[in-house]
Amino acid sequence: MTQSLPALVFMVPLTAAVAMPVVGHWKRSACRPLTVAATIAMAVLAAASLFSVGTFGPVRYALGGWQAPLGIEWIADEVSATMAAIASVVGLLVLGFSGALGEASLSGRTVPYHSTVLLLLAGVVGVIYAGDLFNIFVFLEVVSLAAYALVAVPGGRALLSAFRYLMIGALATTFYLLGVAYFYALTGTLNIADLAQRLPGLLESKAAVGGIAFILIGLAIKMALLPVHAWLPDAYADAPDSAAPLLAALVTKAAILVWARILLWGIIPANADAEQILYAIVSGLGIVASVGGALLAMRQTEIKRIFAYGGIAHIGLVMVGLGQASAKAAAGALYYLVNDAVMQAGLFIFAGVVAWRYRVRAVDDITGAGIRNPWVVAPLVIAAVGMVGIPPTGGFVGKWNILLGTMEAGNPFAAAALVLTTLLTLAYFAPVLERIFRSQRMSRMGEPRGELGWPVRLSMAVPAALVLGLGIFGDGLMSAFLRVVGGP
Repeated sequence: MTQSLPALVFMVPLTAAVAMPVVGHWKRSACRPLTVAATIAMAVLAAASLFSVGTFGPVRYALGGWQAPLGIEWIADEVSATMAAIASVVGLLVLGFSGALGEASLSGRTVPYHSTVLLLLAGVVGVIYAGDLFNIFVFLEVVSLAAYALVAVPGGRALLSAFRYLMIGALATTFYLLGVAYFYALTGTLNIADLAQRLPGLLESKAAVGGIAFILIGLAIKMALLPVHAWLPDAYADAPDSAAPLLAALVTKAAILVWARILLWGIIPANADAEQILYAIVSGLGIVASVGGALLAMRQTEIKRIFAYGGIAHIGLVMVGLGQASAKAAAGALYYLVNDAVMQAGLFIFAGVVAWRYRVRAVDDITGAGIRNPWVVAPLVIAAVGMVGIPPTGGFVGKWNILLGTMEAGNPFAAAALVLTTLLTLAYFAPVLERIFRSQRMSRMGEPRGELGWPVRLSMAVPAALVLGLGIFGDGLMSAFLRVVGGP
């Protein structure tokens, strides 16, 4: 039974997504309960899978009974099982928040919205577990198509952002698929583990260089790695508040997890001579993205755009960690990736709550809003502390291990970039926090809308609790991540 848990985590949201149009045609009001029930079941199965992996070790599941490399292999290790559990929790949080916004926020597209949310969750799980390059491509496309549709839900300007996202995403897909074709032509396999066995001695060939370059470009676009990030700020800013947390927490994280898997388990083990060049390229891209994204975040005035550019900067930090010849840095990067997914969900839920309840979308609007509710303020403070990387948050644990890894690898530029990005993160959060605390001493301009019911409170409190929990109780998980990437 435990061997089948990864497949069940995937099949539950996929089956519900396929059934949703039929259910919606029969009774539209049943769409939300079905989505919530499917996501709860997914979360329970993902938690069971994580417990099983932690207790009995990694699971290699062969779909249809066909063993790799001929068959399709899914890999559930501590990293992928943790990400699957986080994805299911984020899905539940977003559903709790979107329920408070009501049908109006979905522009009458209740059935497509719930079906697309489930499809995105299923696609993310497929990306997380997939162990071969082609199935990663298939599930990345499922995630991307669902993301395009969710961005377009409000109509109007969002349609233009969704169309641009689609065009740039199609270009990224083309690059990635070209890279896969190069690798297949060179090695005759698509399985990542098998690829690592066949690549030694071939990495200096033009086909291998081309394959790595095309895959990196394609995934860089999908993860919004600066300077190929232009699609993300508009897409997240124009996406409905009920969908933006899901997009920010999972879509780019899935792409960077794919790159980590290909780099650490496929390319690097194949040729020690090439690893220094690859590490230098990845680290350099991460340095540019982390510092550049943070600088761009400081220039923004709209809350969702600040968080969007902040997410770009922190994707850069993950790349910095992956670009060091250090297992500690790589494990820290993956650990920070998990935390960043949680923090981004919390931040965009906050942005949605203040837009819905206090009519606040820009930083300057905060001053007269009188945001005093501790269920709104405290989660933002905790998420901001985690993004900056202050103890006792999971963000600190991830950043600290990346920093130690950069020193271990003898890369002072990467260490300096991490420190500078941390200071810049504090700089772009400071105006938001300062205005919130200043607004508490002023009278409100109008009464808040709606009730801050328990689903919304949980949607804000759970990410904050996870950020703290991953910092306070994260030693065991961090040790497990170290084992996965090959550390001591």
